[in-house]
Amino acid sequence: MKVPYGQEYIDLDVTIPHEIIAPVNVKVGKESEIIAQALEIPVGMEAFSTFARTSDKLLVLVNDGTRPTPTSKVLKELYPILKEHPDVKFLIATGAHRGPTEDELKYIFGELLDEFRSSIHVHDARKDEDMVYLGESSNGTEMYLNRLVTETKNILVIGSVEPHYFAGYTGGRKSFLPGVAAYRTIEMNHMHALSEKAAPLALKGNPVAEDMEDAMKVLNDLHVFSIQTVLTADHGLYAMVAGDLKLSFELAVKKANEVFCTPCGRRGNIVLTVAPYPMDIDLYQSQKALENGKLALEQGGIIILVSKCREGIGDDTFLKLLCCAQTSEEVMQKIAEGYKLGYHKAAKMIQMGMHAQMWAVSDLDTGTLEMARLKPHTDLQETFDMAIATIRAKGKEPYAVVLPQGSLTVPLVK
Repeated sequence: MKVPYGQEYIDLDVTIPHEIIAPVNVKVGKESEIIAQALEIPVGMEAFSTFARTSDKLLVLVNDGTRPTPTSKVLKELYPILKEHPDVKFLIATGAHRGPTEDELKYIFGELLDEFRSSIHVHDARKDEDMVYLGESSNGTEMYLNRLVTETKNILVIGSVEPHYFAGYTGGRKSFLPGVAAYRTIEMNHMHALSEKAAPLALKGNPVAEDMEDAMKVLNDLHVFSIQTVLTADHGLYAMVAGDLKLSFELAVKKANEVFCTPCGRRGNIVLTVAPYPMDIDLYQSQKALENGKLALEQGGIIILVSKCREGIGDDTFLKLLCCAQTSEEVMQKIAEGYKLGYHKAAKMIQMGMHAQMWAVSDLDTGTLEMARLKPHTDLQETFDMAIATIRAKGKEPYAVVLPQGSLTVPLVK
């Protein structure tokens, strides 16, 4: 089989019983027709042309380069309306991520980049002077948002919906929190990721998702037109829903489940899970593939993360915590003393390390991987064969579950 690694593939010979768990190969219609139909029949709102015409100012929230959202294709469809608007600004919803590179800007805006460039703003969660306080959720999350949102009030959101390992799903409300929220706001919300109920596909009862939903109540005076896309595993457009933010998100979730939730016959004592491009940008992002892979892993098995980690670690807060705490108890004690954004990743890495052996094939250096509690490897075939030998040495018959799109696939074990 061919295993994604960066923008290339590595050959892997799998000779033991196994199953490949990947997003469903759904039937895809004509892209332009999917976009046009969604815009013609928005849910719970007027057409976008009317929305734009009655908005004296318009702010377009778009995802950053870590997500394969087809922003440029949607903008191209909306271009005749946007170019006639007297006051359009774009805000890249980076959350706590870094700003986009020039190549990522080209990916986001496509052929319209140069025309819109002077109107593009990049959210920086750490710039407190750019934030405005709007109130707090019932859980106490203080909502500080980029002031461009409240100054404009008329917002077009372009997002994509897929399962998320602790928020339940991406998309919808995530464009605001964490998308254009202050660092302190994101930190307060993500602290809830420590809960066992913060899991893929979970919305009801998930404290992260419920806090996001509740925090959105402070935005009641905003006028939001939402466009939510659902992609296939190879980034083709499967579905698009436009209109009311909440309704479009809920309908997109149903379509996302059709793509990303895949039945799994049984748990494996070897799980190979891949963070595919562009989600292999760093270790911080790649950890999502581990969390999804864990759902298909036997207690005491081996999970192998495959990720190029093109830009290194990412936010290293979780790594620093792992370096100064050896046990799960020590990690939780440090978190109790004062949560920092990223600590939830350390907690989940520790929890998984208690559940299984964690190995990695990556461009990251050996020392960094070891700090993250991942056993470093370089050659994928040798690594996989070593896992087989390790399982056999325990007197067990090896059985593998392979997730070539681990960041996106939620295995549903029967």
